[in-house]
Amino acid sequence: MSQEGTGMSREGTPAGTGRSLTALVYGDVDLNLIDGSAVWAQSTVQALAGTGCRTRLVLKAPVRTGRLIDPLAGLPGVRVIRPHDEGLVPGVTDKPLSPVQASRLLTRLDETDPCDLLVLRGRRLVTRVVADGRFDGRIWAYLTDIPQSAAEMTEEARAELTRIAEAAQRLLCQTEDLRCLLETWIPAAVGKCVLSPPAVPEPPTPVADHPPHTPFRLVYTGKFAPLWNTLPMTRLPALLAERGIRAELHTVGDKIHDDPGHPSFRTDMARALTTTPGVQHHGGQPREEAMRIATDCDLGLGWRDPALDASLELSTKVLEFGSLGLPVVLNRTPAHEALLGTDYPLYVPGRAGPDEAADAVARAVREPDSRRLAAARCREAAARHTLTAAIDRWRGHLTRAFPPAPPALTARPLRVGVAGHDLKFLTRLLDHFRAVPGLELRIDAWPALSRHDPAASRELADWADVVVVEWCGPAAVWYSRHKRPGSRLIIRLHRFELEAAWPRQVAIDHVDRVICVSTYYARRTLQHTNWPPGKVVVVPNWVDTDQLDRPKAPGARFRLGMIGIAPSRKRMDLGLDVLETLRARDPRWHLAIKSKPPWEYWWIWNKPTERAHFDTILHRMQTSPLLTGAVVFDGFGADVAGWLRRVGHILSTSDDESFHLAPAEGMASAAVPALLPWPGADEIYDRRWIHPTPAAMADALENLGDDGWHTAGQEARAQVRENFSLERVAEAWTDLLVSG
Repeated sequence: MSQEGTGMSREGTPAGTGRSLTALVYGDVDLNLIDGSAVWAQSTVQALAGTGCRTRLVLKAPVRTGRLIDPLAGLPGVRVIRPHDEGLVPGVTDKPLSPVQASRLLTRLDETDPCDLLVLRGRRLVTRVVADGRFDGRIWAYLTDIPQSAAEMTEEARAELTRIAEAAQRLLCQTEDLRCLLETWIPAAVGKCVLSPPAVPEPPTPVADHPPHTPFRLVYTGKFAPLWNTLPMTRLPALLAERGIRAELHTVGDKIHDDPGHPSFRTDMARALTTTPGVQHHGGQPREEAMRIATDCDLGLGWRDPALDASLELSTKVLEFGSLGLPVVLNRTPAHEALLGTDYPLYVPGRAGPDEAADAVARAVREPDSRRLAAARCREAAARHTLTAAIDRWRGHLTRAFPPAPPALTARPLRVGVAGHDLKFLTRLLDHFRAVPGLELRIDAWPALSRHDPAASRELADWADVVVVEWCGPAAVWYSRHKRPGSRLIIRLHRFELEAAWPRQVAIDHVDRVICVSTYYARRTLQHTNWPPGKVVVVPNWVDTDQLDRPKAPGARFRLGMIGIAPSRKRMDLGLDVLETLRARDPRWHLAIKSKPPWEYWWIWNKPTERAHFDTILHRMQTSPLLTGAVVFDGFGADVAGWLRRVGHILSTSDDESFHLAPAEGMASAAVPALLPWPGADEIYDRRWIHPTPAAMADALENLGDDGWHTAGQEARAQVRENFSLERVAEAWTDLLVSG
């Protein structure tokens, strides 16, 4: 039996309501140099402060300029810790802190003033903090310097990122693509990854569309590095002059990289900034002044080397320029197309050089409509990434991670024991229980359906105020017969156990509540067992609606999805009927299946009838012209949220289900659900999603059209949020634990 955390801070203070949360923030970045990573530190502190979180920012290096620090000085609850000036790291006077030194310092700061969350940036730093083990369960890791392709994701990298994910409370991901990559390769990251994109200040004054200057003014702000094309940028005024356009380039920044691959870059870059005709270099400036300079220009530059085209990161400068109403010239990449659209007019073609970049600038000069469209797109993108939006996003993350204490709790923590052989349907609820102030959680994990350690189970039964048993199987029978007087016992019953002998063996007089996930199965349970009606209650399955709510990938409209195809009662054959009907009319339709193959379930594959069913299906897929190449089997795994981005319609064609979570998960992703009328389906899901036959289902999906599909998906998402969201279900469970 394992003992879990209590949802309390190290001093036993509730880690949520009753006081402001406390955050420690440290980035493996130098705040003397303005670039995206340094701006991250500033905006993260501003956002946390905006939520009311007491925040301490620990600096990596001695401060030589207050450009990024000064705006934090007046924020309530914010303290900037300067280790070098305050003598907090013996022997260190002017060098930046190493990850080892930073980890030790953070530990000492936490010992004197414990934090509820530790926000970190930098993979080497996070790896060190995780290895030291002080902050397990409190780390909020912002990682961009990780492998961003399958080729780079080595086993060593996966092992390191898995350790980080296991120790972290949250993983902060800059983009949706980065979140999906982490979840695909690192199963331990699923459920912990949340979006935390760059934040830009709201423009100080309303953006006005003004005529371009003469000469036309280009602007670049940030670091100067080979892959950022900052040296070729200085050639643009001359190249534009060859095209009959007078232009000048304004640059802001003082971080010039030393690049071993380009030994002369630092010297060449510094010379180009100061001696190139048409280039006006403003040096390092506070962020607000840099944006003021940019406001007085006509076009921002975000054009980079093609080596960065596969990056899953989002450019802060594109958002900053957009907030000022500036259009931006930048590479055509999947990330930029997702941000600005495929028809954005100022993309530079792939593997383009300075001439192609100059052509894009010339287009902006000579085509005012293109320039205005680009400015509007950039402005719309920036509006989704303001500091106000970041504060709201952080407030949501913190509210979910640190739920309030139930009002009915007494001074002593409520002791909650959870027992069972398979707790996969409780995972996020257990995370919630651990985080609730005033709940203390222990687990009695049975290694098999009928096998356990009686002494450990007895210890849990004697200790707990409330015992929750998952599945009405042998564990439920055992705990009903060993219940401590004065404690309460809650059993959750699934479809699997109802026809077995275990419910009749349960000492129902010792059971306080039996939870069913639907009203249909609650009725069936009462009919089958004759238990007292007052003991059977309905609490639906939970759906992590926030994790599943992600933008759809191109082509999702014509992709059906099925999650789980075994055993045969899941009726994949009927899903193929739907697909064949649709493809007979439009070959764009495909079916994606996320499931283990049936032969990986020995208790299924050992049955001749099951083998025959799937043999028939496989033969059909090989011989039907309409199915050839139209069905994709994706690996079984926890990365359902990323997979659902590619799915526009989620099917439930089963003969029977107790709840069937797949349609609800699809709905949370804005996929349109389509169900056949298995018993009880209409008591869980809106009847509009239920169709009498596969043919009727195909007709309904085809007739939606693009606009109808989008509208139906939004309605489906709203329904699942209202009925099955993790927050609502967790609240219902907490009420049962606390008050019965």
